[in-house]
Amino acid sequence: MKPSDLLQSEYFEYYSPYVALVGDITLLEALEKGLMDTKLFFKALPKEKQVYQYDEGKWTPKEVLLHITDTERVLCYRAMYFARAKNSTIEGFDENTFASNSNANKRTIDDLLNEFIAVRTATICMFKSFGEAALKRGGMANNNLLSVRALGFIICGHSLHHESVIKERYLH
Repeated sequence: MKPSDLLQSEYFEYYSPYVALVGDITLLEALEKGLMDTKLFFKALPKEKQVYQYDEGKWTPKEVLLHITDTERVLCYRAMYFARAKNSTIEGFDENTFASNSNANKRTIDDLLNEFIAVRTATICMFKSFGEAALKRGGMANNNLLSVRALGFIICGHSLHHESVIKERYLH
């Protein structure tokens, strides 16, 4: 299954740019590639840029990495819930509250990466376990319909989106 297999009705418009970033590869390939690429990307960040803010109130790259990890956890919970309980509804989460309470800047980049690797590895295992019927199930999150398989691609595109923002606004 590739992003082109998704129907537009499986996710709301807000996530379209994330899904588009994934490219023409299968979900498991995208998750595994993202694991390696994200690890290499954050490992290569200069130490002085890890806690840099390009503007007041903006997250540092360390906070962005933990945001990627936190969001993946939330989206995986939604995917698991929807795969196992048809027609479910889940509330949203406040990413800014999560970030402001994360203590990411007091942690090492290696520690943050180890957490990301653990979460992504669990994500890969979970999506490998889903059958075709489970992948096509969906539910409501933030009052919007999402399918399990769309959530997998959104996870991949979300990381790519934030890495692109860091390249554009933090490294130039």
